[in-house]
Amino acid sequence: MRYVIIGAGAVGATIGGRLFAAGHEAVLVARGAHYEALREGGLRLTTPDFAATLPVPAADGPGAVALRPDDVLVLAVKTQDSVAALDAWAACPVEGGGTAASRLPVLCAQNGVENERLALRRFRTVYGVCVWLPATFLEPGVVVASAGPLTGMLHVGRFPAPQPGASDPLADRIAADLEGAGFGVPLPPDVMPWKYAKLLGNLGNALQAICGVSDDPVAQELLGRAREEGARALDAAGIAYVDAAEQQRVRGDLVTVREIDGVRRQGGSSWQSLTRGTGSIEADHLNGEVVLLGRAHGVRTPVNEVLQRVAGDFARERRRPGELTPGQLMELVGRLPGA
Repeated sequence: MRYVIIGAGAVGATIGGRLFAAGHEAVLVARGAHYEALREGGLRLTTPDFAATLPVPAADGPGAVALRPDDVLVLAVKTQDSVAALDAWAACPVEGGGTAASRLPVLCAQNGVENERLALRRFRTVYGVCVWLPATFLEPGVVVASAGPLTGMLHVGRFPAPQPGASDPLADRIAADLEGAGFGVPLPPDVMPWKYAKLLGNLGNALQAICGVSDDPVAQELLGRAREEGARALDAAGIAYVDAAEQQRVRGDLVTVREIDGVRRQGGSSWQSLTRGTGSIEADHLNGEVVLLGRAHGVRTPVNEVLQRVAGDFARERRRPGELTPGQLMELVGRLPGA
């Protein structure tokens, strides 16, 4: 199989790079300066136990990749970019006839819980991937993945969940390839409870992006309140999610951030979006998912509402992380009616 990584940022490039280094075919799809750097100099990938410049083939869009029947599409763009990417790739012809939408599987290796639904509107075969993969992408052509001993944990499962006990040879093959490339790959019967659990964990991404990396006690209070709101909204909606104890039992010490000589671990994906000045951020599909569920099921979500709005303003205005303090954010929360 060949893995076509649509969105070769921190997560996508790490997955594609490690697969390539393990002897699998991969293509990294990127844009602009990042694509140019990959095309001209390869991918510089660093982990706690691995550092190399990898000559992974690069492409700048669907028209630059001749799709094959054995391709697996890995969607690793941010959720706000999913519709455009899915539409562009779904109509691509596949060698031997048909289109990607009808013939190829797509794996949604993304945060949030909306991507699988978006993909299923366009593609016949969809897999959700719950991604635990601390990685940083701030410079074109350069990615640092800071976890060990495994590079990441990738729960993979067909969407929607198949009948209990159903076999899935494709998932088994994908898992074997990824495990051989340095990832843990559980195959749960239903991947979405894992993705909803990850959603709760990601509710602090916007807070970190707005306020910078901080252990400020007010920031910790905001984080706790955001996750409490998220859990209440999921409970009110009757949505299952894996509890913290089960998450820790599965991950254990297998995916732990480690020090890398000469490299300082910085912020997460939303922090990186602001730092790179991309002009967009995932908050609408992380904090905004909680706000949506709260409004639909009568749960107040003032912290997530403020985080969604302020993070979006920061992205659009190209503001930098740390330009607002946790105390100022708390004041904004307090101004909402009923907060």
